[in-house]
Amino acid sequence: MRVALVYDRVNKWGGAERVLLALHELFPNAPLYTSVADLKNAPWAKVFDIRTSFLQKIPFMQTRHELLAPLMPIAFESFNFDGYDLVISLTSEAAKGIITKPGTLHICYCLTPTRYLWSGYDEYFSNKSLKFLSKPIVNALRFWDKKAAQRPDAFIAISKEVQKRIKKYYGRESELVYPPVSLKNVIARIKGTKQSLQKDRHASLAMTRNGYFLVVSRLSKFTTYKRIDLAIKACNELNFPLKIIGEGSWKKELVKISGPTIDFVKDVNDKELVSYYQNCKALIFPGFEDFGLVMVEAQMAGKPVIAFRKGGAEEIIIEGKTGLFFDDQNVNSLSKVLEKFEKYKFDPKECLKNAEKFSMDMFKKDFLSVVNKLI
Repeated sequence: MRVALVYDRVNKWGGAERVLLALHELFPNAPLYTSVADLKNAPWAKVFDIRTSFLQKIPFMQTRHELLAPLMPIAFESFNFDGYDLVISLTSEAAKGIITKPGTLHICYCLTPTRYLWSGYDEYFSNKSLKFLSKPIVNALRFWDKKAAQRPDAFIAISKEVQKRIKKYYGRESELVYPPVSLKNVIARIKGTKQSLQKDRHASLAMTRNGYFLVVSRLSKFTTYKRIDLAIKACNELNFPLKIIGEGSWKKELVKISGPTIDFVKDVNDKELVSYYQNCKALIFPGFEDFGLVMVEAQMAGKPVIAFRKGGAEEIIIEGKTGLFFDDQNVNSLSKVLEKFEKYKFDPKECLKNAEKFSMDMFKKDFLSVVNKLI
């Protein structure tokens, strides 16, 4: 069977990219079609046979893809998939809009309906002038996005929250397959040991008397919905140690509002990331996310999660057993939960057991089951 993969863009690293690599494990010979690729910022993608669109030829656009939004529909419609039996698009934007002929099965594994057009529109266009000026373009993209969402033969959603959005915005039903967590092998190799990181490079990991809370997230200005600022302000207020792992254009602003107990960590590989998970008190997840792979990663390392009670967090956390929820997305609500955290005792085995639902083996089994059924 001839298979192709399609993804919005290849120029960063995060949860979606981990899912893409999992699909590569299932279909190792499948080429990857994408709008633009920047392998300097995405060395993980060197395992793929990458085929880019005409947008790749526009200078400096490989890392400024947000400026290319109006051209994304044309880019993905320009690809030809006549030689394939199965095409799988992994997308949160335009990749679902590829055009296939009746002899080719197109399955869309949907990360979320295009956030800046639908569920996150008010956040992305909070500036009134920008909202007014961009309205014609947004309306045109919304029209195309709805039309493009009718092209896949079937949708697979990464969470129940995404299933709801697919139904709400696109009027489509979908199967559910949770994405995999790929840190399991790393955790298994170092399980039961106390990891000591190089002092000259990771001095910031040194434990305080009471340990530290942890945030793992992209820090882009386009991901402010993750509300990392809430975690910072709450830990500032309580004088609690907080370590933040992540990079992006939002980082400078976050550093400015951070007090002396907040520590930003950079250049962390998977093994080092596991060590940060294992040595933290809990992961803080203050955003409203479609899923949230880092919550599963923390639990796979035996650690609980403190999260906003909405979205994917409700599918991942068992309250009182593998974490706690705060009900209002504000500093006061989060601070109250952080203060009472010490009263709870969390069993690492319960966290790990819960995380097994999102293992790579489970993903492969469930995804192939859905694909075979659709075939």
